[in-house]
Amino acid sequence: MDDNRVAFTIDEVAKAAGIGRTTVFEEIRHGRLVARKMGRRTIIMAVDRDAWLKSLPKRGHSSPATDRVPS
Repeated sequence: MDDNRVAFTIDEVAKAAGIGRTTVFEEIRHGRLVARKMGRRTIIMAVDRDAWLKSLPKRGHSSPATDRVPS
């Protein structure tokens, strides 16, 4: 992600994170991602975007025993 910019649009955050606009808006609606309004535009500060990404749960590696499909 671009380290020089301080704010991003919904489309830019969605594209950079590899998710859809709807998911970005859902994250905002649920209070997990902070957005700000500048006139009619919704922007996301780089620090808020980075904090949101870091807050996402980590996916652990499962053990081989849990990867097996029951017979």
